[in-house]
Amino acid sequence: MTSLDSIQELLAPLFPGMLGMQLTEATPERVSATLKVRPELCTVGGILHGGAIMAFADTLGAVGTFVNLPQGKRTTTIESSTKFMGAAPSGSTVTGESIALHRGQTTMVWQTSIKSESGKLCAVVTQTQLVLGN
Repeated sequence: MTSLDSIQELLAPLFPGMLGMQLTEATPERVSATLKVRPELCTVGGILHGGAIMAFADTLGAVGTFVNLPQGKRTTTIESSTKFMGAAPSGSTVTGESIALHRGQTTMVWQTSIKSESGKLCAVVTQTQLVLGN
């Protein structure tokens, strides 16, 4: 299995690295991370932008699929649904937890909950990842 540090290193020069997400767990069944809500990730009013939430969640589901991939396979998101429930203010930290709902040979489905520092649910994202061949 790929180590947490090696996945974080892989993400660092990419969009998830620019977001600033920090992985805290990556197993075949569950992926979690934190994200500091910086002003450049916010909307007017200093609230975490919905696009940043979606990108954070998408990355967690993709990492979960990546951890499950057989050698030589890769993945891409083919469907995503986001439900927003609450806000996260600038200066706070949100936590994302993605759990596997389905881990098949051709698709995997992940559900990610994003929560504020106080534990309030900010969003739930369900996504389908396609497993691609060589």
